[in-house]
Amino acid sequence: MLFRSLVAATALFAATSAFGPAFAQEATPQAGDRPDIAAGAAQFIKPTNAERTQVLVGFLTTLGFTPEIQTFEGGNQATGPMEGANVVVTVGEGDKDIVLTAHYDAVKLRDGTLSQGIVDNVGSVMAMMEAAKTLDMALEGQPVAHRFVFVFTDQEELGLLGAKAFLEKHGKDRIAAVINADVAAYGQTVMYGENNGPQSAFVLETLRGLCAERGFDCMPYPTYPPSDDRAFSAAGVPVVSMGTQDAVGAHQMWLAFNGGKDNGLKEGFVPPVFQRIHSTEDKLSHLKGVDVARFGLFIADLGLALDKKLVEIQAKDAAVAAETAPAAPVTTPGGE
Repeated sequence: MLFRSLVAATALFAATSAFGPAFAQEATPQAGDRPDIAAGAAQFIKPTNAERTQVLVGFLTTLGFTPEIQTFEGGNQATGPMEGANVVVTVGEGDKDIVLTAHYDAVKLRDGTLSQGIVDNVGSVMAMMEAAKTLDMALEGQPVAHRFVFVFTDQEELGLLGAKAFLEKHGKDRIAAVINADVAAYGQTVMYGENNGPQSAFVLETLRGLCAERGFDCMPYPTYPPSDDRAFSAAGVPVVSMGTQDAVGAHQMWLAFNGGKDNGLKEGFVPPVFQRIHSTEDKLSHLKGVDVARFGLFIADLGLALDKKLVEIQAKDAAVAAETAPAAPVTTPGGE
C-alpha cells in the first residue's frame, strides 16, 4: 500500500512538476521519460555556488515549500573566510527528526571556474527534491511519528562545513537518523556505505530490507567514500550515505575501495565516476532523469521505512523497560 501510494504521488509530481514545461525544451535525450529533471538540473550550472543557492531556493519555493536559509561562517585555508548557506525545508511533524541531506555546492576547478557539478551533486539534489515533494503529498492526512528535515548543504567540497554547521545549530538530540545522498545522477544500482558506526546498524537493516522488498539492486560497501555523512557519524548519529551508478561502474568502484591490492582492476585504472567528478567532465549529459526520479522515490520510501522501524524500536524498548521495572511494593491493611 505504501509503495503504491508513493508511486501515485510521484506520478502526480511528474505531471505537475515545477521543473516542467518551461524547461522541457532544454532537456537532453539522456533524461528518459523525466526531461523535467534534466531541465531543472541545467539551471544549477552557474558561475558561483551563491547563484546555485538561489536556484535551489527558487525550486523549493515553486514546489510549495518555505525554505529556510541558514547562513554560517565557512571557508578554509585555501579560500579564506567565506559565508555558506544551508537550505532547509521540513515535511510532517514529530518530536524527533529524520534528516535527509545532499550538498548542492560544486567544486572549484584548477582554472578557477566552477564545475557543472551534475554528478557531484545536482543529481542527488534533484532526487531529494523529488523525495520531499513525494512525502509532502503522500503524508496528507497520514501522520507519521517523525518530522522529515531536508537539508541541502553548502561547502561540502570544502570539508563538510555545511553539515557541521547544521549539526552545531540543530544539535543531535532531535535527530533519530540521517539519510545522505551524494553522486547520484545516473544508474539504477544503489550504493551504500556500511562504515558509519554501530549506532547505524538499524538504518542498514532497514535499507537492506527495503532493497529486497522493492527488488532494487543495492550494493553494500564496507568502505565507502566520505561525504556529509561523516559529520553525523563522528557525532554518534545513525546515518547512511548512498549514491547510484550503473551496475558495472558500481562494481568497479567497490573493487577500487574494497578489493585490496589484488582487486582485479588493471593497474592505473580509475573508475569512470572518478574521472568525471571534480573535473570539466562532470556534465549535464551524464544525468538520466528517470534514474534520478527512481532514486528519489527510493529515498522517500526509506524515510518512511525508518519512521516505522524507529517506532518499533521504541515500542520494544518500552516493553523491556516495563518488564524489568521493579515491582511496586505491596501495602497490607494497616500499613504494615
